[in-house]
Amino acid sequence: MHTPRIPAPRHTPRARGATLAGLALCLAAPFAMAPAAAQMSPARGNAYSPGYIDISVGSSDYSKPSNGFGIFDNDQRATAYSVSMGNYVFSPNWGLEVGYTDFGSVNRAGGRTTADGINLNLIGRMPLNPSWNLLGKVGTTYGRTDVSSAPTSGVQSGSERDFGWSYGLGVELQLAAQWSGVLMYEEHTMKFPGGSTDRISATKLGLRYHY
Repeated sequence: MHTPRIPAPRHTPRARGATLAGLALCLAAPFAMAPAAAQMSPARGNAYSPGYIDISVGSSDYSKPSNGFGIFDNDQRATAYSVSMGNYVFSPNWGLEVGYTDFGSVNRAGGRTTADGINLNLIGRMPLNPSWNLLGKVGTTYGRTDVSSAPTSGVQSGSERDFGWSYGLGVELQLAAQWSGVLMYEEHTMKFPGGSTDRISATKLGLRYHY
C-alpha cells in the first residue's frame, strides 16, 4: 500500500524584530517561573510583588552616531517601544529583567538607520513611600543595527550585531494593587557598520503589571 507523503511545513519570513522578540520571551521564562514568585503573593496597595510584565513606548535619540559628510537629512528621534519581564528574585528590591527594545528608524546620511536589541539587566528599586519608587538597572544589550547611506556621506552601510553596555534610571508610581506606571530613561551602547560604537538613548513611559 502506498503511504501518502505529508508535505513539510513552509517557514514564512518574519518581521525584522520577531526573532529577537521571540528569543527575549524564551529568556524571560525562567523569571516568570522563579521559585521566589511561587512563594510570594502580590502585596495589596504597593509595587512589592516579585514579578512584573512591562510594556513601554517613548522617544529614542540617535544624536550620537555621525551623519557623515554632505547635506543630508539628520533625523535624531524616532518612536521606541519595549516589552520586558522582570522578577525581584534576590530580595524585594533586587532582581533581574529581560526584554526586547525597538529603537525605531531615522533618516540619516542619505539613507535610513534602524536599531533594536535584547536587554538583560540587574534591576533595583528604592521605595520612597507606599506610592513611589526610584528605579535603576544596568546590564547588557545584544543589539542589531542596519544602515543604508549615500556613498558620498562617508557613513558605511551594512548590518552589525554585538553586545554592549546599557543602563536605565526612572521612577515608578503605584496605580492599583497590581498596576503601576513607569517613566524610564535608558542608554544603550550599539555597534554600527565600520566598527564604530555609539550610544542610542530612549525615554519611555510604561505600564507595568505585577504578579
